[in-house]
Amino acid sequence: MRRDIERLRELGYPVESLTGPAGGYRLQAGTAMPPLLLDDDEAIAIAVGLRTAARASVSGIEDASVRALVKLEQVLPTHLRRRVTALGSATISAPVVGPTVDPQHLTVIAAACRDNECLRFAYESRDGTESRRLVEPHALVNTGRRWYLVAWDRNREDWRTFRVDRLTRPSGAGLRFPARALPAKDPAVYVQQSIAAAPNRFEARVILHAGAEEVLSQAPFHWGTITPIDAERCEYRSGDDDLRRLAMRIAMLGFDFELGEPPELREHLAALAERLGRGAGR
Repeated sequence: MRRDIERLRELGYPVESLTGPAGGYRLQAGTAMPPLLLDDDEAIAIAVGLRTAARASVSGIEDASVRALVKLEQVLPTHLRRRVTALGSATISAPVVGPTVDPQHLTVIAAACRDNECLRFAYESRDGTESRRLVEPHALVNTGRRWYLVAWDRNREDWRTFRVDRLTRPSGAGLRFPARALPAKDPAVYVQQSIAAAPNRFEARVILHAGAEEVLSQAPFHWGTITPIDAERCEYRSGDDDLRRLAMRIAMLGFDFELGEPPELREHLAALAERLGRGAGR
């Protein structure tokens, strides 16, 4: 047993020994990362995660993920290395388009969520308004393209979602808070509801000639809200600051529809239809 403990220490594991009737050995957290003992499924999961992170929306994480993946593949058994290599050669991810977030911001925010510690940061809203916020952070939500912080805003006394790429200089405020009940099933659902309910310059309302379930199975959640009317129709509402984007979004749903409002959207739909007709040779 002593030889095994010494071997662990040589590998970098900090093992504390205690003498006496209640003595024994105890594994402690160290200052450096010791070797990890992973089963096959865990090793594959980490390799997949690192390959995904190498193409993620987190700024600067790509190089670190590639370095970690190279180290992992060097120590994998032959049969696992073949599986990981096959996965990498057969998998292609589209490049991330749009703003990225600072990984340091994510770790600071995540620690504040874990410790129930208030968070301070500077924030720039969609219209460019800058402000300082003091919040009670609840959770981080990743939608694939964006990172969101769900938090209770102490100044506005209400729940808010914040895009992490618009957030700067986050830091713990040193204030603890009791956990609040989120007004949604989970943070991801709250972010979906918040995005759908965000105020826009233009709000569209159309009647789709399709059942609500069929539309919901094809339309991304952030495109708008669906309300059933009957088995063959539903009401679709969506908002945007650009009428051209609204027209394209409605057309991309792929269903026949009747426009309710706004009336000025009609000319953009007509222009889109004319452009598509010309492209189709009509």
